[in-house]
Amino acid sequence: MKYRKLLAISLFSAFVIGCDSGAVTTESTYATDSTAQAAAAGISHGEYVARLGNCVACHTILEGEPLAGGLKMAVPLMGNLYTTNITPDPETGIGNYSFDEFDRAMRFGVKKDGQRMYPAMPYPSYAKMSEQDMLALYDFFMNEVEPVNLANQPAEIPGWKDSARLGMGIWNLLTMDADPYEPDTNQSDDWNRGAYLTQGLGHCGACHTPRGLMLQEKGLDEGDSDFLAGAPLDHWSASSLNGDINSGLGRWTEDDVAEFLGSGHNRFGTAFGTMVEVINNSTQHMSDADLRAMAVYMKSLPPVVEVNVTQWSYDNSDTEQLIGLDFSATGSQVYYEYCSNCHATSGQGYYPYQPPLAGNAVIMDPDPSSLINITLNGSLRVIAEEGPDVNDMPYFRQLLSDDEIADVITYIRSAWGHDAAAVSTAQVSEVREATDPTRNDDIYVLRMK
Repeated sequence: MKYRKLLAISLFSAFVIGCDSGAVTTESTYATDSTAQAAAAGISHGEYVARLGNCVACHTILEGEPLAGGLKMAVPLMGNLYTTNITPDPETGIGNYSFDEFDRAMRFGVKKDGQRMYPAMPYPSYAKMSEQDMLALYDFFMNEVEPVNLANQPAEIPGWKDSARLGMGIWNLLTMDADPYEPDTNQSDDWNRGAYLTQGLGHCGACHTPRGLMLQEKGLDEGDSDFLAGAPLDHWSASSLNGDINSGLGRWTEDDVAEFLGSGHNRFGTAFGTMVEVINNSTQHMSDADLRAMAVYMKSLPPVVEVNVTQWSYDNSDTEQLIGLDFSATGSQVYYEYCSNCHATSGQGYYPYQPPLAGNAVIMDPDPSSLINITLNGSLRVIAEEGPDVNDMPYFRQLLSDDEIADVITYIRSAWGHDAAAVSTAQVSEVREATDPTRNDDIYVLRMK
């Protein structure tokens, strides 16, 4: 992380303006100019940038007007806030924003009226955007998005807590790199393009990088081993995207990564949780070249937590026991009755329709939160151009007790050669109590405009 700003700005001025400065022009390069990739995707430059940033997922609610805001978001330790109207309506949206004001909001989290945003808006990532992409995004919002007159909902944060906004300038100074992405001349064009997308517009670190004591992302690029090392997120576990051989992308090829980002599926698994929204509203709209570039960059990240771990290999003994109706292993009968129809007695699923469990990085994740959550509550459907997936993960919170869910997840994490830690009933109960039992099977692709 770069701290040279500290040498030029006093702490007092940081409190007033933080890292706020005008847009920094960056040289137009393949890595940082999305014009050509937008043309390849068949949409305007600005709409393509908005897809890369996945603006619609946070600023649109189901059956609401596109980009008119209203999504409820929890701020750790603070309360709840609602995403804002970013249509060009001059009264309730951003229609009166100049480009410089828009740029300041995107890069530094400062609204037109000077109010600071919390980094639930991933401006620490958007700060890496090039000026040409920012200009295109501004043009998109001002000229391609329909204005919607809809007042923003006030935050549900007590006033004494909300006063933390006043210190966000200092937070910016201490925790983020305010400079646009600069290509690494020692790396390939694809690597640099992938780094620009992954670190910046894609804001992958917002979910997949662990947080520090100040709730900042502990790493912002490949120079920090915490970057994309996996992190807990609202009773999910955002998996490692580095080269960890079992719980990361170590066994995936570049083709596997690109396929997953483009379709939500590959031979190792299927998107679930909030990643489904990323696939549906963002990455499936990217050009093949950009999907490849992100894959090149992610596959360059070295392993972190599993340097000395033995690579998983398939063990058929559990399959033979299931076929022989030997349910001596705790949780195996629950698996046979409720899971094997989709994931097979072999645990290998039916690619590309049903994901494998055997060898799946999520199964071997040290944090079992995702497995517990998806078993209790199911998952949304991936929606491709041809339509929604025929099959999705059903929810079992009404069919199975916490003991049964703990047992079956523990079984899956130890079967077919896995060696992951057991799951307790208390862990399942905690997620059950904390998550919403209602499901909405009608969440499809949100409209951009």
